[in-house]
Order: sequence, then structure tokens, then C-alpha cells
Amino acid sequence: MNPIFQSDQYLLKRQAIALTGKLRFYSPSGDLLLFCEQKMFKLREDIRLYADEQKTREVLAIKARQIVDFSAAYDVVDSATGQKIGTLRRKGLKSILRDEWDVLDASDNIIGSLFEDNMGLAMLRRLIVGALLPQNYDMTINNERVADLKQRFNLFRYEMDIDFSYDTTRKLDHRLGLAAATLLAIVEGRQD
Repeated sequence: MNPIFQSDQYLLKRQAIALTGKLRFYSPSGDLLLFCEQKMFKLREDIRLYADEQKTREVLAIKARQIVDFSAAYDVVDSATGQKIGTLRRKGLKSILRDEWDVLDASDNIIGSLFEDNMGLAMLRRLIVGALLPQNYDMTINNERVADLKQRFNLFRYEMDIDFSYDTTRKLDHRLGLAAATLLAIVEGRQD
């Protein structure tokens, strides 16, 4: 596996002033590991992550299955091998009150979930405070917490700490976890 996906901790930053969504993933030492620039005017989401800002080395693809879908499913594919790693599927109606996603394996079996950690805070975010109250997500595989995706408070741009250190037995493929963080920054980030 590509060494980019071996770390237990990442920092995701979404560029504040850009026509398209630009994401950068950094290592704990501050090195740029991944870059993503969302394409404009795409009817079906097709998100690519690269190992460099020049976009010469594509490492991961996240593709929506349908053009418009309230419960959208996004296939995560290793760009080097073309192998499907898994799928992230948004729980449409449940995500109105609190963001929730199913985590599926390569055969589309549900193996885990991704969700905002607190229903009360989720409601407060949606009804009163908005983007001033950072979101925090937990990711589980077989009901065991494997990751924490925590948005930092920042008035000027979206930043998220991604922590896979809970996954001591490596149940979660980090590529799937980073794809989840990407979708949260792009898809759920539109709520801001």
C-alpha cells in the first residue's frame, strides 16, 4: 500500500477562497500528503485525490453512483490498481437531524458507520449556531470505534483532525477513512 495511507493522524484543510473545493491533507509534521480539487459543474460527483498539487499522481478516486440522490453512495477506488476499496453511503433522512453514513466493504456489505457524535449538538448546529460549532464524527467498524474526525474551530476555513489511532488492530483501511473525511469536507461542508 502507498505509504501516504500509513499514518494514524492527518490534518485536512479546505482552501477558503477558491471557485472549486480544494483540500489538502497534511502529516503530523506538516508535510503535504494529499491534494484534491473538486471539478466544477459535474452532475455526478467524481472526486480525485493526488499525491501532489500538480495532480500528476492520482492515488484515490471517489465516485458517486447516481447523479442526484438524497441517500448517495460513493465508491472508493484505489487509482493505482483500479480496485474498489469500499463504499460510503449517506443515510438521507437520518442525516437531516444528525449526519450519518454507512461504511460498506468492496462487496457492498455494511461493516460500519460514520456519524456525528452528539445528537443534541447536531441539532444546535442546524437550528441556531451553524458553522460556529465544529462537528465531530466517530467512525466504527463492527461496532468498534476506529476513527475520530474532528472539525477545528476556525472562522476562515474548514479544518479537520483525522485520528485513526483508535484502530489498534487495523480494521479500517485508511483510504476509506480519508475518503470519508473528503466527503465530509465537500458534501456535508455545503451546509455551512
